[in-house]
Amino acid sequence: MVRAGAGWGKDDPLVSTVRPFGQGGGPATASTSRPAGSMRTKERHVYNMKKTSAQKAESPSQLINAKIKELGDWRGKTLSRLRAMIKKADPEVVEEWKWRKPSNPGVQVWSHQGPICTGETYTSVVKLTFFKGASLKDPSRLFNSSLEGSTRRAIDFHEDDEIDEKAFTTLIRAAVSLNESSSR
Repeated sequence: MVRAGAGWGKDDPLVSTVRPFGQGGGPATASTSRPAGSMRTKERHVYNMKKTSAQKAESPSQLINAKIKELGDWRGKTLSRLRAMIKKADPEVVEEWKWRKPSNPGVQVWSHQGPICTGETYTSVVKLTFFKGASLKDPSRLFNSSLEGSTRRAIDFHEDDEIDEKAFTTLIRAAVSLNESSSR
């Protein structure tokens, strides 16, 4: 029972209670104490929102597969190729799907002892943002976006861009090494 104010007793009709998930038919719900048999709970509103194919899949890998398929154009092909190169550069990479909310289906993240980079798609660009990009050496100058930040750096890939696989692989491995050295 939650006390609503100083001097209020447990039998006071204005004292609120909170029941945890599983007790009372759903997630934690608040109700007003009432005489036995007249307990009412707040209604839980469920909205029927159309889900994209990326939201229907379950595992992060399935979500990324669905996102690539859903794009169905050069962005999907580019994201798929970058994903394959990341996995080749670091076979122990972990695929994650983070920051999902009603207004955003989420973002793919590749990690190895900490996050390496995110993969996002926009109308005219596929963007990989490296979490610790400012700390990475980039002699091939792959980073071409978010250069003013003190921590992150990004690479914007456009439709007709060539991908320097050797330089990209080196950058991924450097990000993994940085994460490994930071986690010790």
